[in-house]
Amino acid sequence: MKLQGIFPPIATPFDHNGNIYISKIQHNVEKWNLTSLAGYVVMGSTGESVMLTPEEKYTMWEEVAKYAAPDKLLIAGTGMESVRETVALTNRAAEMGYRAAMVRTPHYYKNLVNRACAQTLFFRAVADQSRIPVIVYNWPQATGVDIPVEAVVALSEHPNVIAIKESSGNLEKVMQMIREVKHGFQVLVGSAPTLWPSLLMGACGAILAYANAAPYSTIAIWEAYRTREDAAGLDWQNRIGRASALVTAKYGIPGLKYAMDLNGYYGGPPRLPLTPPPAEAKQEIEEAFRDLKC
Repeated sequence: MKLQGIFPPIATPFDHNGNIYISKIQHNVEKWNLTSLAGYVVMGSTGESVMLTPEEKYTMWEEVAKYAAPDKLLIAGTGMESVRETVALTNRAAEMGYRAAMVRTPHYYKNLVNRACAQTLFFRAVADQSRIPVIVYNWPQATGVDIPVEAVVALSEHPNVIAIKESSGNLEKVMQMIREVKHGFQVLVGSAPTLWPSLLMGACGAILAYANAAPYSTIAIWEAYRTREDAAGLDWQNRIGRASALVTAKYGIPGLKYAMDLNGYYGGPPRLPLTPPPAEAKQEIEEAFRDLKC
């Protein structure tokens, strides 16, 4: 399975009572269908997955699958703290037509003596029982746990572990992974501010929260890479730098959802305990997105 291009880990639309806003799933997906996004990741961290019940996750998977264009690859975010629950979610997503599972690093027991060994065991056990291929999801800034390159190299040998989403933004680590993993294992990045240099190093694509609000600008970078237009790629990378940092590192999901609202998608409110961005944050986001092709 080739994982090329740009994938948004889609935001979950809630109404003002905190319930999933079904009609807005359709609105967003049909609008994204008009772009050349490669597909959608449903129930990743950007989808506030840790705040949703299993039944709500099933609803999101079902509704996105219903409205996604046939050419869009569907990836389910299924990571939980235990192997058992992760496998159960993964195989339920497979039954709904999802082609791969993105599994985040378990981190509650992050003080294990041999952390790398435990991480490797976790992903291998999930992959052994999964009916669809597994994508490892590493986001050390959020989890406090960073998967070492040697663990990724070991996991790349498993026939059902096909890729990693590396969200650290550490270009040196990305380069080392690309050099050392098994041939055919794919490296996607999750950091919009480092998208262009990551592609030049050999990343096959990206899973970017920022693409929820501004898919066209990330697609422009991918197309510049694909057609070897270095000046255009660097230019677009510089253009998105401030906006992408605001709606990921600085203001997170609430900021991203506000940017979606600005650009014709439905972001809406986050689920408590997350809260909408304050007025000064909204102004900063508006200024950063004002001149972007979104």
